[in-house]
Amino acid sequence: YLNRLNKGILLQADPTVIFANDDFTVKRVTGKLLQVQSLYNTYKYAGLPPGPIMMPSINAIDAVLNRNENKYIYMCAKEDFSGYHNFAETKAEHEINAKKYRDALNKRNIFR
Repeated sequence: YLNRLNKGILLQADPTVIFANDDFTVKRVTGKLLQVQSLYNTYKYAGLPPGPIMMPSINAIDAVLNRNENKYIYMCAKEDFSGYHNFAETKAEHEINAKKYRDALNKRNIFR
């Protein structure tokens, strides 16, 4: 997200949309959820949300403070549901990763 922030690109972070909708049962962020009027909706509002959406772990804080420089702009959850992400520098690369993840969600009948 740091590269997106530095370039002035919307964060488009699904967890912020889930938080904004106050529905933590959501497994797939789509259409109507993205329209929520909330400053926490990073698909609509630039920059960081007005406050935290959760308490980050020490490991997450360390990862930001000691990050490796990269040119990644896009991220998408891995299609193996491991909790890890695929990263991409270009929209075309991201679309490939996103399709893999969408296909995996569809295969598991996860539509919401």
